[in-house]
Amino acid sequence: MNIKAGVVLAGVAALTLAGSVTSASAQDLSEHAVKSFMEYAWSLTPQQFSKPDGSVIVIDKTKKDQVVVPLDVAREVIKAGRLSAHAQICDLRDDQILNHRALMRREEFKKKWTPQQMVYISQLHLTTVMLLTGRIRLVEKQGDKEVVVDEKKESAQSCTDEQKKKVKELITAYVEASPPVSAVAGKPPAQPGQPQQGAPTATGSVAGGTTVEKN
Repeated sequence: MNIKAGVVLAGVAALTLAGSVTSASAQDLSEHAVKSFMEYAWSLTPQQFSKPDGSVIVIDKTKKDQVVVPLDVAREVIKAGRLSAHAQICDLRDDQILNHRALMRREEFKKKWTPQQMVYISQLHLTTVMLLTGRIRLVEKQGDKEVVVDEKKESAQSCTDEQKKKVKELITAYVEASPPVSAVAGKPPAQPGQPQQGAPTATGSVAGGTTVEKN
């Protein structure tokens, strides 16, 4: 996989916590940066995804165009991932989960994506979180850049009380502006920290060198 490291790193720098936390839409990534994030996510998307009910979603890695989502959708997913990354850095675990679930409800509510595309959307969110918290890095290999996931690495970024408060406010607003659980699943909302049907939870776990997300 050929990824331009400079473009990706510039995109990461544009999205990191720096000074004050702004709204998710305030810092737009360039088209090249969004495409680079998408390439990262595609390289880490598993060939199959097991759901809690035992069914398996198979992803044909030779049919990328049928799985990846349009650029404008990917940009919104990355913005949501940025908020989740801020929540993780600020130790707002419950808010991070709620933010991810809200994103997945928004996309599920559109009723336009295949199961494979929903897996990719969730993977793009997770990839963004891992990029912004320093758990994904590029390694030079035979003249190309290879994606390496470092699960044990802790983020070097810090979060002030003011930033933590702002992140929580932004996520609360994002969740409130999203479709309710009943609109997509017909079930009462799950409490933070409890599994919810329909929206995979970003775990950052790695299996066979591939980052996966579990429901």
